[in-house]
Amino acid sequence: MQVVKKINNNVVVCLDQHGEELVAFGKGLGFPKVPYELVDMSKVSMTFYKLNYQYYQLLKEIPTEIFDLSAAIVDHAQKIIPEFLNPNIIFSLADHINFAITRLTHYQGAQLPFSYDVEQLYPKETAVGYYAVKLINRRLDVELPVSEVTAIAMHFVNSQTVDLATGSEAQNDDDIIKNITKIIEQEFEIIINQTEFTYNRFVMHLRYYIKRMNEHEQISENDNSKLFNTMKKDEPQIYLGAKRIADYVDDQLETHSNNDEIFYLMIYVKRIVNKELNS
Repeated sequence: MQVVKKINNNVVVCLDQHGEELVAFGKGLGFPKVPYELVDMSKVSMTFYKLNYQYYQLLKEIPTEIFDLSAAIVDHAQKIIPEFLNPNIIFSLADHINFAITRLTHYQGAQLPFSYDVEQLYPKETAVGYYAVKLINRRLDVELPVSEVTAIAMHFVNSQTVDLATGSEAQNDDDIIKNITKIIEQEFEIIINQTEFTYNRFVMHLRYYIKRMNEHEQISENDNSKLFNTMKKDEPQIYLGAKRIADYVDDQLETHSNNDEIFYLMIYVKRIVNKELNS
C-alpha cells in the first residue's frame, strides 16, 4: 500500500493495490517522507474508504487520541448493539467528544440533561454511554458530566436511524435550516462553508432542536442561567444571532424557545462564526 499524503503524524492518505484511495490511521504513519510504500500493515489500526471532504477537515482539527477513543467506543458498541451502525459514527462521535471537552473547558457547568427516558428506551446504547464516559475520563484525565452518557447514547441511537423526518415534514425542516443559515450569514457578514463538519454538526443540532420544539420537549432539566447570562454579556452579537434564530423558529412552529435552547444555539453559532472568521 502506497502512502501518498500526510494528514498528521498518525493519519495518512493511501492507495491500495487496486488504486483505490483510503485514509489509514496508525501511530507514526505520517513520519516518513511521502510518498512511500507501507509494507508493515500491522502499523495500521483503522482504514476508511470513500471519505467525504468534510471528514478530511475534521482529521486536521481533532487530536488523533480522540479518534482512537471514538474507535474504541464504537468497537465496544458493535459487540453489544446488534443493529448496523453507520461507519461515519466514528467521526461524528469524535467531533462530539472534542466539543464536549471544549465545552468543559470554556463553559464549565454547561450540560445537557441526563434522560431517564433514554435510559429506559435504549438500555444498550445507554450502557455504551456509561462505558464511553468512563473511558474518556480515564484516558484524557477529565471529568465529563453524567449528562454525556445520554448525549453519547443518542449518537448510537441516531446511527441506526436514516432520517429524523420524512416527506413534507423533512422538506419543511430543510427550509427552516436553509433560512437559519442565511440568518447567520447576514448577521455576521460571512459565507458559511456548508461542506465543513462544523456546519454539519450544527445542522444536526438544528434538526433535533426543531424536533424538540415540535414535540414540546425543550432542554430544561439543567439550570444554565448563570452561563447564559455571562455569555450574553460577553458575546452580545452571538446572543442576538442566536435569539434571531430562535425567534424565527418560534414564528415558524408557533413555539417559545427557552433560554437553555438559546444558550446552546449561542455555543454552536459561536463555533461556526469563529470557524469562518479564522479560516
